[in-house]
Amino acid sequence: MQLTTYSGQKASILGLAAQQQMEAETVAVAFEALINYFFFYNLDCENFLSELKLLAATKREQVLVATGSENREISSLDRYLNSVRHRLDVDAVDVFFVEYVSPDDDMNQVRAILDELRSQKEKGLIRYVGITTHNRLIAIETIARGECDVLMHRYNMAHRKVEEDVLPSAQKASIPLVAFTCTRWGSLLNGHPHWHSKPPTAADCYRYVLSHPAVHLALTAPKTRQQLAQNLSVLHASPLSPQEIVHWQEYGDLIYGTGQDAFDTQWV
Repeated sequence: MQLTTYSGQKASILGLAAQQQMEAETVAVAFEALINYFFFYNLDCENFLSELKLLAATKREQVLVATGSENREISSLDRYLNSVRHRLDVDAVDVFFVEYVSPDDDMNQVRAILDELRSQKEKGLIRYVGITTHNRLIAIETIARGECDVLMHRYNMAHRKVEEDVLPSAQKASIPLVAFTCTRWGSLLNGHPHWHSKPPTAADCYRYVLSHPAVHLALTAPKTRQQLAQNLSVLHASPLSPQEIVHWQEYGDLIYGTGQDAFDTQWV
């Protein structure tokens, strides 16, 4: 299965994710560079949404609009979906995620929400139903049950246990995977006292994630157009060599350490 625009174009291997500090015109620059997947968590990123609305007004057939909600109440989720459609002046949202499904969730409640999203899909208000999670067991079960069209999951040089189970499962089930936290919240870019080579650039981080065939696209959230320009090199870069992959895995092991970071232990 592929994520495609209305016009049949495949989703770009980089997707632009919104953030508050993002410079103006970043959406337009990204689109000109052939990024066609645009993701936002909520309606707070005014510059991003205003630019995306302008883009969708003339290029809707060529753009994938992706968002989601952490809300577990169906009525609130429906209101948010309608708010997004109204804010961007679009008939449908391409990808809608049930966000951050965790072990603390009532999975019956999550499945009721997924049923609601599938109903909205039948009505033509959503094109792809997705789930985001950091939890590998939930991801694997979701894939096995065929409960989503697309999975968004944490993956980077340091967090690689997904290579053992989640990624192969998604690939076998033909469920496209969207990778996020590819730079491990920027920590992969900072180097390590025991690492004597140059640390990776953000582009290196995206190239590593995209080297796995299960990953259809990686999310990037640059603050400046200069950072975006650097990241755009990924669109035209050759695949990492096996030696480069091993190189960055060794680096990722140092950054991950013993895995005792609170976030790492909470989201296994």
